[in-house]
Amino acid sequence: MKKFYVTTPIYYINDIPHIGHTCTTVAADILARLHRQLNEEVFFLTGTDEHGQKVAECAEKEGIDTKNYCDKIAPTFINAWKSLEISNDFFIRTTDPRHEKVVGELLQKIYDKGDVYKAKYEGLYCVGCEKFLTESDLEDGHCPLHPPEKTVQKSEENWFFKLSKYAEQLIDLIENDNYIFPEGKRKEVLAKLKAGLNDISLSRENVSWGIPLPWDKKQTVYVWFDALINYYSATQFLENKEGFWPADLHLLGKEILWFHTVIWQAMLLSAEIELPKKTYTHSFYMIDGQKMSKSLGNAISPQQLVDLFGVDGARYLIARSFPSENDSDVGIERFKEKYNADLANNLGNLLSRVCKLGEGLIVEEVKFEIDKKYIEQIDNLKFDEAIGWVFENYVDKSNNRLNEVTPWKLEADDAKRIEVLTECAQNLRRAAAYLQAVMPGTSEKILKQLDGKIRSLAGGLFPRI
Repeated sequence: MKKFYVTTPIYYINDIPHIGHTCTTVAADILARLHRQLNEEVFFLTGTDEHGQKVAECAEKEGIDTKNYCDKIAPTFINAWKSLEISNDFFIRTTDPRHEKVVGELLQKIYDKGDVYKAKYEGLYCVGCEKFLTESDLEDGHCPLHPPEKTVQKSEENWFFKLSKYAEQLIDLIENDNYIFPEGKRKEVLAKLKAGLNDISLSRENVSWGIPLPWDKKQTVYVWFDALINYYSATQFLENKEGFWPADLHLLGKEILWFHTVIWQAMLLSAEIELPKKTYTHSFYMIDGQKMSKSLGNAISPQQLVDLFGVDGARYLIARSFPSENDSDVGIERFKEKYNADLANNLGNLLSRVCKLGEGLIVEEVKFEIDKKYIEQIDNLKFDEAIGWVFENYVDKSNNRLNEVTPWKLEADDAKRIEVLTECAQNLRRAAAYLQAVMPGTSEKILKQLDGKIRSLAGGLFPRI
């Protein structure tokens, strides 16, 4: 069987799940489900990033042991993904001793290669990102993603990774064997690489909550080096997951582009491990025209979406608004409008009409293959286009046909009435097959209603909000 390995970033547990985490996880789940539907063997990985200074500080604020804090927060992500019926094959936590072991082994390979040296770091550091900053990272003298007070001066003696050694090799790979998508992100990374590459600290001397370096137990692994290795470590210690590395796709948000497309790749080159085939960097959600922030209190949680729109309604709305190449402006009221227009008034209403008018009619199964263009669009994270194509060809077309023929005005045994209702039922079956990865529960219900014959529908598919 063909194998397909897709990952989300592992989410940092200084926060609870919000719509940003949700969109990446739902996107990965849609891909995983589609590739299973295509009879491929899939490994879908997500998880939590649990080491570093910020986690220790959060635990201290709550007055609890750091590991206990991690054990308390990690289930909020596990449960959020369960509520959205996310089909991940494994949930990795970086506090898992098996992961920690692989981190030590991989970093030892980098050390043995001669790609590590000790030096003093003096410069700016963003506490919010847990990231050492270069001039190109700054905006008005501080990290653009966090308040100015989060950017601080640091002076530490750390172990450094010879990132600059791999600059030319990375440029060559990106130009000739590209792994960075979409194209705008490839250009962004290339421009930054060509402007010059500095070596990067791979350890911290004053952060106790981390994995000790294998060759210097007084220092811990810099949280980003630890976190990135999760994608590889999960394939090393799980049963029956052999042959999945290299990953087919790393899905990530744009704030972690550099780590995944430069630092992670250079680490793998140094350790002589095959590189992932593709990274896809999506943009952000804006909430009613504003950036999502704790201070504004405008974050939307996955549970809010499920409570309002149901599991499949929430998944559909995320897919249709997925911030692929540009930021996507959303909000609860806009989601309600989209839900009512597409799901309650369109898809749900179509099934309701077909089941009511055509109850008992025989529906012969029409075998067909998923269109290659649809697969390509999903693989390229063009969910809105792909789903729009399904609606246009099967849902909208059927509603238009019903309105043209008006079967409710014809006798039950009228050939024209039977023909149009059968045609619409078959279109609904096709739509359900296509939407299986996006709305698995809905697809199952539609197919059950139209399995062999049209059955009466108890209640609506998507109650109007």
